Amino acid sequence: MRNEEQMYALIMDTAKADARILAVYMNGSRTNPNVPKDLFQDYDIVYVVRETKSFIEDRDWIHRFGTVLYMQYPDEHPDYPNDRENHYGWLMQFEDGVRIDLTVQTIQYATAHIHDDKLCKILLDKEHLLPAVPESTDEKYHIKRPTQAQFLACANEFWWCSNNLAKGLWREEMPYVQDMANFVVRKQLEKMLSWKVGLLTDFQVSAGKSAKYLYRWLEADEYQAYLNTYFNGKIAQAWDAVLHMCDLFEQTAMYVGNRLGYPYHAAEAKAARGFLEHVRKLPKDAATF
Repeated sequence: MRNEEQMYALIMDTAKADARILAVYMNGSRTNPNVPKDLFQDYDIVYVVRETKSFIEDRDWIHRFGTVLYMQYPDEHPDYPNDRENHYGWLMQFEDGVRIDLTVQTIQYATAHIHDDKLCKILLDKEHLLPAVPESTDEKYHIKRPTQAQFLACANEFWWCSNNLAKGLWREEMPYVQDMANFVVRKQLEKMLSWKVGLLTDFQVSAGKSAKYLYRWLEADEYQAYLNTYFNGKIAQAWDAVLHMCDLFEQTAMYVGNRLGYPYHAAEAKAARGFLEHVRKLPKDAATF
């Protein structure tokens, strides 16, 4: 696998040798000092160019970066809008394990959007075309202190949507249960746990995409309790995990509410939890509640 020094040399030498490329900047995890380095970090590279057409039409030029194992052309997707005249991308996974997400952007587009992401670092600017950018920071992604309305809405969404988990599990509709658990209910638990982390760190950190860095700040047993809320395709295991999710959410919500001075509607939680437990005991041939 090529190392970071080799890849930067390749990226920069390509830009220096190609008169069409006027500047290079990078964003993503490699510009974030708070993200641990590992072999799976992408190289999120932007080449600033006068026009994109010549790059798009030459289907072979990207092979100078290595032997492509497989790749994606996101701006060719039929269901998504694109602006190929101003920016175009190649997502490339190479045989040696390196991945580059490469984009070409026109000068006009780059200068208008380079400040969109604060995780940005200019690597080359041949003609001093790009505006100055501040030191790269993940501040934009730091956990934000919730308002009381946001706190209450999170708790209400969690407990209300647990109703859907109950009926989905009783019907044994596992695909529906998985979607509702992971894309709706779990998102409220992630949010509440992130707020706890925010309180522990004075809201100076990011929990990462999908709250993947929670383990850094939660106690080991608490983080394991969170992992225990994931379940497979077995109904009995799913019921156990959902109830674990309820326990963890309530404990965390009470902590967050107490620290922020916000009320927690314990009666709502008790009613929703009671509904779940009642539905779990209903026989499969039940005709009434």
